[in-house]
Amino acid sequence: MTVSPADRPGPVRPCLTELRLSAFAGHRGTGFGLGPVTVLAGGSGRGKTTALRAYEALARLGGGAEVAEVFPDAGAYVPDRARPDAQRRRGFRIGCTADGPEGPVRLDVAVQAEPELRFVGERLTAGGLVLLETALRDPSRRTVQAAWHTAGSAPVTRAPLPDDLLGTALLPLRVAGKTDGQRRVLAAAEQMVVALRSVYACDPRPSRMRAPVPMGSGRLLGGCDNLADVLWRTSVECGRRHALLVDAVRAGCPGPVADVLAEPLGDGTVRALLDRGDGFRTALRRLGDGELRYLALALVLLTGPGVLDVDAAGEVPAAMQTLTVLADGFDRSLDPRQRRELLRLAGRMGVRGHIRVVAAVSDASWITGADGVREGGADGAEGDGADGNGVDGTAGVTVVHLKP
Repeated sequence: MTVSPADRPGPVRPCLTELRLSAFAGHRGTGFGLGPVTVLAGGSGRGKTTALRAYEALARLGGGAEVAEVFPDAGAYVPDRARPDAQRRRGFRIGCTADGPEGPVRLDVAVQAEPELRFVGERLTAGGLVLLETALRDPSRRTVQAAWHTAGSAPVTRAPLPDDLLGTALLPLRVAGKTDGQRRVLAAAEQMVVALRSVYACDPRPSRMRAPVPMGSGRLLGGCDNLADVLWRTSVECGRRHALLVDAVRAGCPGPVADVLAEPLGDGTVRALLDRGDGFRTALRRLGDGELRYLALALVLLTGPGVLDVDAAGEVPAAMQTLTVLADGFDRSLDPRQRRELLRLAGRMGVRGHIRVVAAVSDASWITGADGVREGGADGAEGDGADGNGVDGTAGVTVVHLKP
């Protein structure tokens, strides 16, 4: 009997539910759960940006990027005071859990940073069963020995895999899917890859958002430099989402806001403006840093892979994917009203299931007490585990307090 996705244990849309930094830069034995909206809190040096980089690195590896492309300065991620072994090798370890139709699937990888950058170990597990395991057997060869679950005439299949690519991302090309065991391996690997692929790292840069930009520049960049061009596109393509954006801007920006406009200038460029509703328009170049960051983040939360510059899994329907926004310095330059409005918006979009947010803030005291906010620690993090209450519209928000 065929089991439909609705009858399986996990959510229909694959998503990451845990990030593990076993030994990564300043993190040792750190792990924390990921909800629809997860806020990493802590002062400078607590490892917030490092955690976001680990998440983004896993996403890029899941998309097929080479390890040298993802970690150009790999030595920076070797834990402090990590001593080399007899072969002068040092490295780092990270991992994650992806939930979905196949239930929780764990991925853990070990990367050698010195003397040569390469994968030295990888493990994909589900339901207590090891589905893929790799290990570096011969340092003189640029391969790792891989073994994946078969459950056919032989319990496992063994073959070499490249030592510069994530083995899990290669399994759909190497596993035939002829046995139940092989099909289970494929399903778990595809769930992990789909959960990892749709990631958008976002840190709006107001200094680059004020000037007119060329039209037709494509999807929204991570720094939101081409905001005006993307506003022109979204206002034409989707009136409903544009109306929601206008509502969000009205709630978070001072002064009346009747519309958010993009105006072609006749020279191949376009600029963005706020329509004040009385015949007066304010160009974005006149707005403050907080207003610009707020507008850009609101646009990000209200759009998706078709608008944002993300490496989504094109072979998987959009309805089966979840976009994860990584927002470093989420509250930077924002006033109290703006950051609360953005948190509400993130919470509303997270409940719908197609967008998740992992954000970093230096101080989460403004979130404490909000309705639906769960304050929790993690392995290697601080937290009191209390449920907050008080401000509407922030259901599904989890605050993780990181410590040095």
